[in-house]
Amino acid sequence: MSRNPVAEALTQHDTLILDGALATELEARGCNLADALWSAKVLMENPELIYQVHYDYFAAGANVAITASYQATPQGFAARGLDEAQALELITQSVKLAQRARDDYRAASGSEAALLVAGSVGPYGAYLANGAEYRGDYALPEAEMKDFHRPRVKALLDAGVDLLACETLPSFAEAQALVSLLAEFPDSSAWFSFTLHDAQHISDGTPLSQVADLVNTAPQVVAMGINCVALESVTPALQALQALCAWPLLVYPNSGEQYDASSKTWHSAPSGCTLHDKFPEWQQAGARLIGGCCRTTPQDIAAIAACCQPQ
Repeated sequence: MSRNPVAEALTQHDTLILDGALATELEARGCNLADALWSAKVLMENPELIYQVHYDYFAAGANVAITASYQATPQGFAARGLDEAQALELITQSVKLAQRARDDYRAASGSEAALLVAGSVGPYGAYLANGAEYRGDYALPEAEMKDFHRPRVKALLDAGVDLLACETLPSFAEAQALVSLLAEFPDSSAWFSFTLHDAQHISDGTPLSQVADLVNTAPQVVAMGINCVALESVTPALQALQALCAWPLLVYPNSGEQYDASSKTWHSAPSGCTLHDKFPEWQQAGARLIGGCCRTTPQDIAAIAACCQPQ
């Protein structure tokens, strides 16, 4: 029987605060991530910066760090001339960086709070590096999909993550393959987080009700939700999931900033449209794990963590 680190942590906290963006925060600190490997590129070039971002999120009040392995796969690293052993070592390093940040933060702060490291398992669409994680318009036979995910999943678990974060999933078939793959690692647990087509469907068009049926019957799944979606999509989707899902709900959406494609610049979120503004609404809709995805910062996480402090 797999342990449930989310349930254990929720005995200490009414809401678990997840970290915020990794890749866009690395960009804000000077990294050029215009690359098919995205944040995984920094594992090769400047791993200490990843450690610092993890540390800053813990210091901001995050209870969970998500590793820099979203786009880290043997297949992706092979395009850079790395063999499988080198690729798996980088995936292992993504875990060690987050664990070291957690341990150093605990030592510096004296905190005894439950702090988790979640191993990021990005979708096959992320490896394709063409935006497919927001469409789900790809198909592999289940055995091939499991073969794609297995080496990274094993490396993350062997490195000691508390659970897996199967995240930004756009495809029902891929979620089915991951549920099947988890059974090969019976002591593991995972959350499943999806991208959306709309408030009732994930990106490939599968109804949330069908997705929830899959997740509800997966014994190793410990939370379900949505990530890397627009802020305005969150509440209706959570309300739909609240009626469908047996597990704690999680959400970590994008910042709410507006992207101007013509000028290729970001602009501030409209009034009332930040993580902090929406936090009580999401709690009301059943979310127990809340953080941020693209363009969110340690400041955003500090703002929502402050909502959980005794007044």
